[in-house]
Amino acid sequence: MCGLEIHVEGDRVGLIRADRDDAWSKGHLCPKGTTLGHLHHDPDRLRQPIVREGDTWREVSWDEAFRRCSDLLAPVIEEHGIEAVTAYVGNPLAHNFSLGRYIGILIGMSGIPMIYSAGTVDQWPKNVSSHLMYGGMWKIPVPDIQRTDLLVVMGANPHASQGSLLACPDVMGEIDAIRARGGKVVVVDPRRTGTAARADEWMPITPGTDAALLLAIANVVVADGLVRLGHIADLLDGVDRIEELVAAWTPERVAPVTGISADRIRALARDLATTERAVVYGRIGLCNQEFGTLASWLVDVVNALTGHLDTVGGLMFPRPAVWSVTDLPMPGLEGGAENFGRWKTRVRGAPEVLGHVPVSCLAEEIATPGAGQIRALFTVAGNPVLSTPGGDRLDAALSGLDCMISVDNWLNETTRHADVILPGLSPLEQPHHDDLIWNFAVGSAANFSPAIFPPEDGRPHEWEILIRLAGACLGENAAEVDVAAIDDGFFDVLAGTRGFDGPTIREHYDHGGPERMLDLTLRTGPFGDRYGEQPGGLNLDRLKAEPHGIALGPNEPCLAEVLTTAEGKVRLAPRYITDDLPRLAARLDRPADDLVLVSRRHLRSNNSWMHNVNVLVKGKDRCTLTVHPDDAARHGVRDGALTRVTSDAGTVDVPAEVTDDIRPGVVSLPHGWGHNLPGTRLSVANDHAGVNTNVLAPGTFVDVISGNAAVNGIPVTISPVPIP
Repeated sequence: MCGLEIHVEGDRVGLIRADRDDAWSKGHLCPKGTTLGHLHHDPDRLRQPIVREGDTWREVSWDEAFRRCSDLLAPVIEEHGIEAVTAYVGNPLAHNFSLGRYIGILIGMSGIPMIYSAGTVDQWPKNVSSHLMYGGMWKIPVPDIQRTDLLVVMGANPHASQGSLLACPDVMGEIDAIRARGGKVVVVDPRRTGTAARADEWMPITPGTDAALLLAIANVVVADGLVRLGHIADLLDGVDRIEELVAAWTPERVAPVTGISADRIRALARDLATTERAVVYGRIGLCNQEFGTLASWLVDVVNALTGHLDTVGGLMFPRPAVWSVTDLPMPGLEGGAENFGRWKTRVRGAPEVLGHVPVSCLAEEIATPGAGQIRALFTVAGNPVLSTPGGDRLDAALSGLDCMISVDNWLNETTRHADVILPGLSPLEQPHHDDLIWNFAVGSAANFSPAIFPPEDGRPHEWEILIRLAGACLGENAAEVDVAAIDDGFFDVLAGTRGFDGPTIREHYDHGGPERMLDLTLRTGPFGDRYGEQPGGLNLDRLKAEPHGIALGPNEPCLAEVLTTAEGKVRLAPRYITDDLPRLAARLDRPADDLVLVSRRHLRSNNSWMHNVNVLVKGKDRCTLTVHPDDAARHGVRDGALTRVTSDAGTVDVPAEVTDDIRPGVVSLPHGWGHNLPGTRLSVANDHAGVNTNVLAPGTFVDVISGNAAVNGIPVTISPVPIP
């Protein structure tokens, strides 16, 4: 979403820098944004389809590649049914013009019963709490950090990630601005992150106890008579129930487990309740722990009790200019229905939640024989061998598939197992307007970026690839699928959800694809022209005439418009979530682990998929185990020395980095590393291989009520690696 100024010399990118006139980002840019030219020119990037022939690969034409996909899928589906086919979709879908808008066709039209995704290693607890509280899994309120005077950051590190479920240009600049205007920033995190270093206070918490801390804050707010609901009081259902539930969660009860004193908890609660513009922001560190849904839910509860939900400077709901296909309700879950566990996985018996199960189930569903065994897999812009718990087990299982087809631009640790790899375009060969991330923005804006380079003749876009693969699942030759007809049908359905007749609306266009869909979602969005009904409103032609984008104003209170629960109110105490409190209470009595592992991210790292860019990975080794000096001394670990880390799931050897920027009893490894596996074509990444932290993550260690992986708080041991 950052505006870019791209200088081109012939067919090469000479320079990328921030667009200072961009209506949204106003000249802000992170290091990753400057490297799109490197991604485009990467000699390892696939530009032609490749098919496996034994242990080697052969470049083929697109027609041959699509025919091969059909030939591989047909016998699997004929013998075992479509139930034997699934897909894994990765994080880059959220950043791709085609994939994010068209993945629904592959899932829905093909008849695949369910898919696996990076969502259950990331934000699924927030999806669950938002679905139950507000009626939609993507109705996620965001902190209004540009106008707040007290920001409490829990389990988030904008210094490295800019914003996560929070889209705001220059978040760290906004944090500095809060302090400059006399406000305060508090960071609750087991590590002294780059964000914590810029804050007024760092509160090092025991991993996995954030929900207990939030319950104690709510307890103080209620006990001290500081509850103030403000203008949304009539829209809140369950306030009395919340007051009953938090009564037992005193600061004195949770202080020994959280590691934060009762006095400090009380002071923080009172600050939140008495500061007119204040907000609690929780992110991935809250989501991917064993009580992820409780913690994610309680962020919103505390903001509501202190009068900071749907208020300026508090937690607010974005009003994106475009609506996303993800906004459409899932069948059976309309109105925020507590309709989970509709089916369970074959091997583990894991219950479905919002249509998903833990991604770690995929390996066992492939490897375990019997009725319902997964025999064919699509991977779309994902590298689950590195990015999901038990990735080493998945790595071993993938070779047992009868068919694996990958839509991906690299031969990486996962796609090396594929039978066919269908590469998409580079970011500079296609236009862009963000689809999903505007749903988490601190204001409304729209910005269209045209393609910089034309794709080679005959190269399909990702949306066309997905349509052809869906057709192959229905028994068609993927090379002969009528892409335009299916695209028209998809468009008609989407137009119908906004009250328009698709065939009539299609007369406005001489083309299909994601640009047509973007125009539809712009025109029928909150600022759109509704095909002439609202003169002067947004459409794609108007947006294309504004190369620096169009700013549409900050977020405004709009809770009543957002709610789609059956009752038309916020369910402050959904029973599905509150029934999990006894599990948290039992955690308070559990003996403390000697050491637990947490994850981390770096400013120049975007999961695993930008590690083949030399300017992002060069320099000091970032795949290190950070250890507190006291823990290093106890376990005989030296700074810079190779250290063995062992969990119930596995073992890795990694250099130690001894530092007091981490809480005693906690060690940390970055995620997304573990390159240099045989058969990959990642020349830069393989020279900076690192280790795969997901080898240490037990696949069964999850937040029970969401199924999200718990990759923070894993019990581990450490020891020096013996020198031969």
